[in-house]
Amino acid sequence: MGCGSGPGGMVPRSVLIVVIAVTQSCPHAFVLHLTVLTRPAAAPPTAITDMLEGKRSAFSIVSLKAKKSFFSSFSSAASASAVLDPFLPATSNKRSAFSIVSLKAKKSFFSSFSSAASASAVLDPFLPATESAAQGTTFSPAPLQPRSFVSALVRCRSPAEIKKVHALATTAAMIDNLGVANKHVYIYAQHGALADAYALFSRMKERDNVSWSVIVGGFAKVGDYANCMQTFRDFVRSGLRIDNFTLPFVLRACRDTMSLGLGVEIHHLVLKAGLQSDFFVSAALVDMYARCGDVEDARKVFDRMPKRDMVTWTVMMSGYAECGNPKESLALFDRMRGEGVVPDKVTTVTVAFACAKLGVMHKAKMIFDYISSLNFSLNVILGTALIDMYAKCGSADDAREIFDRMKDRNVITWSSMMSAYGIHGRGREALELFPLMLQSGIRPSRITFVSILSACSHAGLVDEGRQFFHLMERDYSIKPDVKHYTCMVDLLGRAGKLYEALELSEKVTLEKDEGFWGALLGACRIHGNAVLAEKAAKSLLELRPRNSGYYVLLSNIYANAGRWEDVAEVRDLMASRSLRKTPGWTWIEINNETHRFGVGDKSHPQSKEIYETLKVLIEKLESAGYVPDTNFVLHDIDEELKAGFLYTHSEKLAIAFGLFATPESTTLRITKNLRVCGDCHTFIKLASSVMHREIIVRDAHRFHHFNRGGSCSCRDYW
Repeated sequence: MGCGSGPGGMVPRSVLIVVIAVTQSCPHAFVLHLTVLTRPAAAPPTAITDMLEGKRSAFSIVSLKAKKSFFSSFSSAASASAVLDPFLPATSNKRSAFSIVSLKAKKSFFSSFSSAASASAVLDPFLPATESAAQGTTFSPAPLQPRSFVSALVRCRSPAEIKKVHALATTAAMIDNLGVANKHVYIYAQHGALADAYALFSRMKERDNVSWSVIVGGFAKVGDYANCMQTFRDFVRSGLRIDNFTLPFVLRACRDTMSLGLGVEIHHLVLKAGLQSDFFVSAALVDMYARCGDVEDARKVFDRMPKRDMVTWTVMMSGYAECGNPKESLALFDRMRGEGVVPDKVTTVTVAFACAKLGVMHKAKMIFDYISSLNFSLNVILGTALIDMYAKCGSADDAREIFDRMKDRNVITWSSMMSAYGIHGRGREALELFPLMLQSGIRPSRITFVSILSACSHAGLVDEGRQFFHLMERDYSIKPDVKHYTCMVDLLGRAGKLYEALELSEKVTLEKDEGFWGALLGACRIHGNAVLAEKAAKSLLELRPRNSGYYVLLSNIYANAGRWEDVAEVRDLMASRSLRKTPGWTWIEINNETHRFGVGDKSHPQSKEIYETLKVLIEKLESAGYVPDTNFVLHDIDEELKAGFLYTHSEKLAIAFGLFATPESTTLRITKNLRVCGDCHTFIKLASSVMHREIIVRDAHRFHHFNRGGSCSCRDYW
């Protein structure tokens, strides 16, 4: 304590006075009021009473350490009062203000702060600024005003500091001020202290729309969607008019919980309140509908919006891409640019994702050129999205070029590049990336091993797959999950090791998902094992009874085995459940346009030329040794009809169109929504050799690169 000698003995030059009270509602906090008592003194200031030049808050005059030391120097409350009482006004009951609470409470108060800065953050707003030391002031408490509490709350860095301000507001009866109470609830929520926020909210005598918006938004922010929605219901019942602050929060909760039904009900409230034209509410509705898979209603709201921001455009494009309509997503991107809206990086990532879904190379190049014109740097997120886009549009080399240009790469980037090589049948190159990743300091993750094992499966690298499967737990402490087991079952099953795959599946203690049984059923189809297929199909149909693809796959296995009665039984089961087989479609890119064909399709404007070209092509291929494999016609009909049916598969029609619609030596790029059949695979190998064309086919599982030598990148392993 700073003391100087003078007439009458020890006279402090400047003493920090703290008036402390313990409230019943907040016993953990002690501060009530601070002020400064300054008196001129002849002696120089000490560490406690240093006055800094210029305007400084009273509490920041000395360090926290000095304050703690100051109170610790007293052995009892009596000794502290003996020194300080002469400078304090007496209270109504003739007790000094400083003696209201014990010395222990005073020490506890200052000890609760971790630093002087944190103490100052809470207390400074309540203290009057002081002038230089030469200007003495008389004892004058700082007035307590709502803005002082708001300022103090903004500076709080933890719930503990908020509670100290809350205690002061309660003692000063300022917590009854609606603005102060709302700010308390908001700051509690910002720091994730929802229990404290809701406790205060529930005790508030008066609430307005801000109060409800803050607490609903707080629950939404921490993911407590049940309380978010329940509180919103209470808000609606309160009689207050819903507004554009609260609605976006509860719509976000509907989005994140996929509660489309509740979202529709809230949309009705929006219409009733006349807020359908509000920008923030409309944007939240578009987001909710799109993420819940209802792109039609999302588009209706989107089209009615008087204005749209970048986020709304991006959400709508993402919704189309996620719901299997990437073509419309890219059409929206073109429309957005036509309206003069310049996309940001998030939007370009979404567009790259949509293009990857569509698998159209000329669109991929256009998007990359546009992104380059914006001078966007290839950060981790954008670069990884472009790697995925090029890989799924048919060019692992372009994907690798993007990968090599990136300055920063994370584990997702490395895993995406490995996956890119995998789906193109370049498993060895995928494995070569693994040691390079380790050398760069990146540790593999679960996703990395899924990419590696999948690459091994596509390339038939059984021994390498086994090695990586075992080292992931041994060397990296990553316990295999159902996705890793699925990759191993797929790898073993494709290689003909069905019983090893079954043995592995029986060892799996994890819950087997759709992908796991689908991999096993696919392996059974490749190798014609109807007995094991029935076991896998039964499990699949229990998981996904509405997926027609599994019924068709089982039916095809029965058909290959000549079990036509079982085929009929499966098809009757499909009919009874109103399930239809997914039709096969093939798309081909010609002059930056995409053309679609179905089996036996004659709807194309150049259908006559297509069938004439196909006839000539078949004759050339038959001269080269092509014989239709009628085992892939899964109908109980004669061989001649089966051959005729095979000749009009959609892949063959698309290739015939590409041959006469493009110059010689042009690479043909086609996409099939289902797995390419064995007969078409043989047909395309011979066509690429006889016609001297490179043909790239993307089917439902992988890419097939047919070179002019008549071989495929899959090595007939798909």
